[in-house]
Amino acid sequence: MRKLAVMIKPASSLCNIRCKYCFYADVTDSREVKSYGKMKPTIMKIMIDQLLLDLTSQDQLTITFQGGEPTLAGFAYFQSFVDYMKEKNTKKVSIQYTLQTNGILINEKWCQFLKEHHFLVGLSIDCYQSIHDRNRVDHKRKGTYLRVIKTKKLLEKYDVQYNVLCVLTNELARYPHKIYRFIKQEKIEYIQFIPCLGNLNGEKSVYELTPQRFYHFYHLLWKLWKRDYLEGKYQSIKFFDDLIALIGEQRVSACGLIGQCQPQYVIESNGNVYPCDFYVLNQHLMGNITENSLKDLYKSYIMKHFLTEPKKFSKKCEECPFISMCMGGCKRMKHSMYLDKEEAYCGFQSFLGTHGQEIVQFFGRN
Repeated sequence: MRKLAVMIKPASSLCNIRCKYCFYADVTDSREVKSYGKMKPTIMKIMIDQLLLDLTSQDQLTITFQGGEPTLAGFAYFQSFVDYMKEKNTKKVSIQYTLQTNGILINEKWCQFLKEHHFLVGLSIDCYQSIHDRNRVDHKRKGTYLRVIKTKKLLEKYDVQYNVLCVLTNELARYPHKIYRFIKQEKIEYIQFIPCLGNLNGEKSVYELTPQRFYHFYHLLWKLWKRDYLEGKYQSIKFFDDLIALIGEQRVSACGLIGQCQPQYVIESNGNVYPCDFYVLNQHLMGNITENSLKDLYKSYIMKHFLTEPKKFSKKCEECPFISMCMGGCKRMKHSMYLDKEEAYCGFQSFLGTHGQEIVQFFGRN
């Protein structure tokens, strides 16, 4: 069975809020066209035809809608997408849908649709209300926390499967106890902390997570999480899940964690395809889905170069006892969770050095 994952940006970089740390705004500011607008129906249909072209009933296709804010493409777009997919999926490929959203436009009509078509929703909440409202603001500079919590309750009412996506800024990482309290109070079963990245041009960002703060956050969060785990209580925190899979089971469950980029297909609203969501840039354009099959795109020079680009290891990495495990990690997250700018300290190394043996002890294979 083949597993294929694509990420579609049906509304390009369009968004109905103005997050102060938005990494995709930074990406689009670095390319010739900031936004390609909403995806046209003709592009959508050709794209679906191409996605299904070489798949069979034994295969699994995961489609993630992201942005910007993907719901700005409109409810009709998503209804048309699933209807056309159902019409064209004569080979009975297993289709899974995921929607990453800020939640502002989600209402009861959306929830009924998401439930009917078994969408997994990634809902963006920055946990700590005052920080969320300071950074995740609407066009009038008003905080969005209460509106997002309302959407969370609506998803629960309609039994829509969801997880929480939290951007871990350098400031937010100061409060692991408060964040863990939020997770428990809101009964969040699945949460992923996304390291806030630095700017592509190398300029310092006040929001950018540092390796030191990365370690501080996860070091204290692990202690809180482990205490509950030993008492039979469990919350899924993706970073811990990924480490348990990697160290305890020798299984890779996260792109970039072992320093090897995985082939991705990120499709912008005009059909342009890129190898990674972090690099939706002119120099990484592989082709257009209306003109190129996925096979052609996989064989493209851009994809091959992106996947095999040589790495330069610092002295800190070369002397690291965990180098064979992480191989430098995700190159885009290098200065957020791995090496500091002086390349004298590694947050990931510190975490593994402190808690790696515990993970083996509790979760290693017998």
